[in-house]
Amino acid sequence: MKKNIKKVCVLFCLLLVISLLIIMIMGKTKTIMFNIYDDYNVEIESYTGEVKIIDEYKDNDKYIIKVSASKPGIVIFKMKNEDSYQSIPLYVHKSLVITQNSFFGYSTASEIVPISISILLIYILALLIKEYKKNVRENLYQYKNIAYLGMIIFITMYLLFNIISIFNYQGLDDTVNKIISSTSSFSFLTLPIAFITFLLVTISNIVLIKKEGISLRNLLGLLLGIFICFLTILPDMTYRLILKTQIVDIFNLNSPVTYIYNYLESLIYLIVAYLECILIGTIIIAIKSIKKKVDFNIDYIIILGCQIRKDGTLTPLLKGRVDKALSFRNEQLKNTNKDLKFIASGGKGNDEIISEAEAIKNYLIKNKINEDNILIDDKSTNTYENIAFSNRLIKDNK
Repeated sequence: MKKNIKKVCVLFCLLLVISLLIIMIMGKTKTIMFNIYDDYNVEIESYTGEVKIIDEYKDNDKYIIKVSASKPGIVIFKMKNEDSYQSIPLYVHKSLVITQNSFFGYSTASEIVPISISILLIYILALLIKEYKKNVRENLYQYKNIAYLGMIIFITMYLLFNIISIFNYQGLDDTVNKIISSTSSFSFLTLPIAFITFLLVTISNIVLIKKEGISLRNLLGLLLGIFICFLTILPDMTYRLILKTQIVDIFNLNSPVTYIYNYLESLIYLIVAYLECILIGTIIIAIKSIKKKVDFNIDYIIILGCQIRKDGTLTPLLKGRVDKALSFRNEQLKNTNKDLKFIASGGKGNDEIISEAEAIKNYLIKNKINEDNILIDDKSTNTYENIAFSNRLIKDNK
């Protein structure tokens, strides 16, 4: 992964240098265009800046002027008659690069910027897809697969919006604004997915709480769904509140408060879009996990414990886990005639009469599993210890 980050950094620097060189070389001239009026008159107003007209001509209903930079500053071209008025401001930078309409506006050949961004995003996307495929082949059931898939969806979204902006390029600042606005559009487009997932997770959490009781772990999915839905509508709620109370003048574009508000709004939409991409990635990985068929060549099955009943019997949730393990064992016997060993894992809670591992063992024996095929881990208190102690049992049993 570190090698990939270095490659991305090298490509970024290379594209940055190439883009700057192209703009520095070609950006010293600029072609502007006016709609032709009857009895028009072209005027030039100089605000410290100076440009030189190197060509001007008519093309159908357009009047085209090509200029070169002479002195840094602002120059405004105006075309007007008695009824109409047009103006085009030009910013001449210290490097004598000319941009139109704003400081980071459109300059000759500045389309290289979104093109370079697209190349960089395509390269990052290719690296992520390669890493994702590699990790899925190694082990589908890894959290980083969800992270990779979420980032792939997220970057693909930005790549598509960035490519679209190339065909309607109006300057760097306009491109940035379009990409930022695309974030809010994406978050609203994927809101139905987030909301449906939120409902499903809520139902699942309610079932889980009924079976295991209330805990922060059992509420995480529900809280995440509420958080995403809340963040999606937060900017609009804030905007309406500001309009109603008139706390600040958000229509004053030069106000620092307006800048901070726009920055926070964009940041919120960015977080929402990324979380929704991760959520979509989670759904896709879950579906792939369900469809994945495990080879019938297993030596051990670890059954993770959870809360048991007061009388020492299994809760429906834990019973479902054990039944699934039994079902797989029977399928393996049927297909390969190979038996396996069960590892019952789970310690004894303060409100439990026996350990969770012991309860699992009793249930397995009732289902005609030989006691010699059951290994016990009755010391673990969390999932990490479940896996660590079970792994030690497997090693000791070989």
